[in-house]
Amino acid sequence: MSKIGLQLFSVWRDAEQDFLGTFQKVADLGYEGVQFAGFYNTPANKVKQLLDENKILAAGAHIGMHQLLPHELENTFEYHKTIGNNLIICPAIPKEMRQTADDYKKTAEVLNQIGEACKKAGFIFGYHNHDYEFGRFGDRTGLELLFENTEPDLVKMELDCYWASFAGHDPLEIIRKYKNRVVSLHIKDMKIVDGKKIGTEVGKGLLDFASLIKVANEFGVEWFTVEQEEFEGNPYESLAINVDTLKLILAEASIK
Repeated sequence: MSKIGLQLFSVWRDAEQDFLGTFQKVADLGYEGVQFAGFYNTPANKVKQLLDENKILAAGAHIGMHQLLPHELENTFEYHKTIGNNLIICPAIPKEMRQTADDYKKTAEVLNQIGEACKKAGFIFGYHNHDYEFGRFGDRTGLELLFENTEPDLVKMELDCYWASFAGHDPLEIIRKYKNRVVSLHIKDMKIVDGKKIGTEVGKGLLDFASLIKVANEFGVEWFTVEQEEFEGNPYESLAINVDTLKLILAEASIK
C-alpha cells in the first residue's frame, strides 16, 4: 500500500544544526515515513529509536556514489539494516560520469554492480533523476541510456516528477514506460514566476498529482515522497500543506 514520506533534504539547513530536533518537528507533521539525506554522525541505534518512538518508517535514503563503492558498502549496509531501511537510492551521478552516451553506459554498469551487491544484502537499489538525465545523445536521453543498460531487478527508479516536468517530459509517460521499476516518486509541485520554473506546494502548481498517484498506484509504487526546497514562508507550514493535500488526493483516489 502506498505511503507518504518526506525527504529530509527539504529541511537540510535545520537538520545540519539539530538533526534530532528537526526529526521531531517532521514527525509531528503527519508523514508516514522519512527519507534520509545524511545522518550527521548520528549513531544508527539512535536513528532507529527515533523512528520507533515516533512510529515513522524509513522511506529510503539518498546515499552518495562515494558511499556506494565496494570499500564503503558493508558499512552502509550495516547502518541501514540497523535502522530498518531497505531502500538505497543513488541521488545523482558526478558530472564526469554523464558527459557522453558512452559515459552513461559505463555508469549504468556501475549501477548494476551496486544493485547486485544491494540485492545480495537484502536491499532495493534505485536511482533518482534530476533534469540533466533528459539531455539527448542521438535518439536517446541519458535517463533512457541508464535504464536500458541496467537490469530491471537490480536498478529501480525513484522518479522525481518535478525534475522530469522541469525538463519538458511527462512523468506519467515515464511511469507507464518503466512500470514496476518505479518504486518511489519524489513529489513537489511546479509553478512559473517571471518566466522561471520554481518549486511550490502540492496543489498550487502545474503538475497533475491526482493522475500521477493513480497511475503510480497501478504499478505498485510504494512511496510518495515530498521533497520541496523552495519556500515562500515557513517551511514546516508548506510541508504540512503537502502531506495534507496528498492525503486528500489518496483518499479521493480510494487508494487508502
